[in-house]
Amino acid sequence: MTHIDLGLDEKIAPGIRGLLRYRPETGRPLSELAEVLLRGDSSLSRGEREYIAAHVSRLNDCSYCAQSHGAVAAAEGMPVSASLGPKMRALLEVAAATRIGGHEVTATLIEEARSAGATDLEIHDTVLLAAAFSMFNRYVDALGTFAPEDARAYEAGAARIVEHGYLTPPPS
Repeated sequence: MTHIDLGLDEKIAPGIRGLLRYRPETGRPLSELAEVLLRGDSSLSRGEREYIAAHVSRLNDCSYCAQSHGAVAAAEGMPVSASLGPKMRALLEVAAATRIGGHEVTATLIEEARSAGATDLEIHDTVLLAAAFSMFNRYVDALGTFAPEDARAYEAGAARIVEHGYLTPPPS
């Protein structure tokens, strides 16, 4: 049960979904940020970006976000069990450092990402994804939102996001 009354059934709108509905004036810009970061123009695929979001969420121990973005990553062709190339592994190191703190991202990590083929834009977007998802993770967990245990709930949400994105409100 959430720490505050969201005025809706948390099983219908688990995790961040209930929070976005609770306060639409902040929910809309957060949804727009997710849409741009995860689905906007980028040389990183949607699956790779979702994978980064899921990775950061796992490291932050945010079950809802890790499972939901892991399901979207899989639906976009990047399952958690995917074999990762050097560029993606280097970007995940940058993301992991970012989630700890900005000063943890060193010139060495950036150079390793570049050496593995990452562009400055990809490094930028990885840092922004990791920082934003650390915020999203804290938002979801600090208010004690519900995280379904059934993987099918995340798969259904992933299918909706792949088809409609983050700006279309989920069904009530």
